[in-house]
Amino acid sequence: MSKLRGINRRDFLNGVALTGLAVGLSPVAAMAEGLVKSDGVWTYPPAKTGMRGSHVGSFEVAHAISWEGKTYERPEDATDGLYDLVVVGAGISGLASAVLAQEKLGTDARILIIDNHDDFGGHAKRNEFNVDGKMLVGYGGSQTLEGPAHYSEGSRAFLQALGIDTEKFYRYFDQTFYERAGLGVAVHPNPDRFPGGEMIPVGPGGGSSAVWAAYDADGKKRVAAMIGKLPLGAEDKKALHRWLVDQPDWLAHMSRDEKVDYLRSHSYEHCMQEFGGFGEDALALMRNEMTGLWGLGWDAISGLEALRLGQGGTLGLGLDPQAVPKPYHWDEPYIFHFPDGNAGVARLAVAKLIPDALPAHTMEDEVLTRAHYDRLDGAENKVRIRLSSTAVQAMNTDKGVEVTYVRDGKVERVEARAGIMACYNHILPFIMPELGEKQRELLDWPEKVPLAYINVALRNWQAFKNAGVHYVFTPGALFSNYSLDFPVSMGGYSFAAKPEDPIMLHMTYVPTSPGLTSREQHKAGRYEMYALTFEDFETAIVNELTQAFGPYGFDAERDIAGITVNRWPHGYAYEYNELYDGDWSPQKGPHIEARKPVGKLAIANSDSSAYAYVNGAVDAAIRAVDTLYGA
Repeated sequence: MSKLRGINRRDFLNGVALTGLAVGLSPVAAMAEGLVKSDGVWTYPPAKTGMRGSHVGSFEVAHAISWEGKTYERPEDATDGLYDLVVVGAGISGLASAVLAQEKLGTDARILIIDNHDDFGGHAKRNEFNVDGKMLVGYGGSQTLEGPAHYSEGSRAFLQALGIDTEKFYRYFDQTFYERAGLGVAVHPNPDRFPGGEMIPVGPGGGSSAVWAAYDADGKKRVAAMIGKLPLGAEDKKALHRWLVDQPDWLAHMSRDEKVDYLRSHSYEHCMQEFGGFGEDALALMRNEMTGLWGLGWDAISGLEALRLGQGGTLGLGLDPQAVPKPYHWDEPYIFHFPDGNAGVARLAVAKLIPDALPAHTMEDEVLTRAHYDRLDGAENKVRIRLSSTAVQAMNTDKGVEVTYVRDGKVERVEARAGIMACYNHILPFIMPELGEKQRELLDWPEKVPLAYINVALRNWQAFKNAGVHYVFTPGALFSNYSLDFPVSMGGYSFAAKPEDPIMLHMTYVPTSPGLTSREQHKAGRYEMYALTFEDFETAIVNELTQAFGPYGFDAERDIAGITVNRWPHGYAYEYNELYDGDWSPQKGPHIEARKPVGKLAIANSDSSAYAYVNGAVDAAIRAVDTLYGA
């Protein structure tokens, strides 16, 4: 049961709130609303609150296989008849695989997509709230189309096939909204870790870099004033001032190339210790600044990456961030964002595959169109999406391939001419018995980044307006940062333009273990995340917002309308870290050998691209489909 009186009208079941819409509806009425039955209750997955992401019911079978060595007896009879293609995984990679395969095979091709979750999209998850009659839509995972101008030709063509015109986001995303509203960034050191810590509004900006970076005289005054208010000792404050305000060239004794080599081979935290004289409190204050991007603190991210990201302590080095080696190109604004994040991409793929289930004809239609979950697996469909179905074995046969899976506790089996494994690499060694030992090791090597994206539905953002803040960096807290929603209005959906309007607050939690390697931290963080309950998250949310915004008029009981915790113990695909993985990159590394097809079973997921972005997933789908059917 929720601890907040303002949201306890919902029944919480294992941390999952049942949608009010489904209560009391007859089966006919429920199906008319596009609902599906889960645990005997009619539900609409995007509107579920409580613990989502890897929710109860989605991971138990996989854990039984991988942790306990459980096996499932292969059914003698296959269901549904022979498919042309079976896809394991209904995330963006799996949905893209189905779209691309249909283009090659024709619209009469029979394709089945199965997924262990009760919703499609994988990490591209949609969250909905109804706040006092106002519909809020948010993202519960994959967030934004990052740098689409640099997508491969195939990935750009895929977006176009879905009707996505990225140029339109220049109109839909109000890039100066928070600036015009007088809202900037703040730092709120957690009082439990930093006694006496209070929220410190810093000034204009849009993210963590804006907290510490001073690019001009006014910026230096702002940062200096902020340092003076931090709950740190005098020596740490002096070190921070020198690092961020004085901005020395602390590698002046090195040539340009020597600086780059040094930064690449040493963590930014090491640099702060060796050249900045930072004590543990100052390091802890800054450590988790970029965990939302890398899933790691500065103890495990290179100084060169800090330079690329424009961190304040690198501004005096005399190095151009654009002129140093970098594995990515982010020279476009961060605006290519549907109100429901990349769930918009997933939903448009479903609309293309099963129009009757999601009748959206344009990228604008997607935003408010209701998905009919009861139509995803219709026998009349050429393409079917079968949710709450966990694959337990995939192998080649004389007919092509077969996939055995567990649905509602029952073991079923389907046959197809070919298959695409668009699920996590980590599960493949346990469900693909034909894999060789070397390939098993390579598939198991990377560790996905654990993280949780938490959406808090607020009845208004008046307290944020009073504070002059839209983004908060929270050193020492459970959450690394949180921010008001992206200001996107499209397809009849309007962003919360006035402080009295309901709005989504997005919070990020990434468990880290400073001192370990990147892969060791991700593995440890996964277990830490599983140990947290919904109530743990809820308590931390209430405490954080009350401490930070209580002085500005925030009241948790009154202002919080709902909470959805999108928990992803297996989150971002592992991306090679130059501190630990040498010169491996999406173009060079063990993932290339790991993704080799096994007979008629191809592998497609962002893991196989070593790149945790939409184009990584789509490029993987392109490779898999081309492997099976030719480029």
